[in-house]
Amino acid sequence: MRKHLKRFLPDHQALIGNRWLAPFAGTLLHPRLWHLNRHSAAGGVAVGLFCGLIPGPFQMLGAAILATLFRVNLPLALVTTLYTNPLTIVPLYFVAYHLGRLVLLREGGAFVAPPEPGDGGMLAWIGALGDWLLALGEPLALGLVCLGLLLALAGYGIVRTAWRAYLLYAWRRRRYRQPPPPPPPPNPFP
Repeated sequence: MRKHLKRFLPDHQALIGNRWLAPFAGTLLHPRLWHLNRHSAAGGVAVGLFCGLIPGPFQMLGAAILATLFRVNLPLALVTTLYTNPLTIVPLYFVAYHLGRLVLLREGGAFVAPPEPGDGGMLAWIGALGDWLLALGEPLALGLVCLGLLLALAGYGIVRTAWRAYLLYAWRRRRYRQPPPPPPPPNPFP
């Protein structure tokens, strides 16, 4: 499994030589952030799933901070945040809102879709998005945290289980592999 995923990861020596990463060499170039094993991959996926629900463009920044804090695979954490996009964010926030209402034991209150980006520009849209979040208030905030934790736990468990199943499969395949047949004897009659 590691061989397949390593094809997509950047080389550690290339990262050390990057002049843009030089100020952060002590933290971002820590070997555990780039090492790929069962724990770091599962942790990276869990961090990415949790941070994917952060509103706005701060998902990857949050994933990078948490991956650095927990010393899990940084590239997987960043890539995993991409499960939220314009097509999935509204259903996820809908589920989070209702989960928050369920946890708070509240009734009523309809879910309102987020504002669309308009002609006012990015700053106006971000302001409208903030107002939308404040209007939904406590149920959405608590629901986002609860849903993020549930997704992170599920992602961590699934990756750990899948990695272990793959290792057991590879081990059994190696163990029970038949030795290759001996080569045929040379033909004495040309």
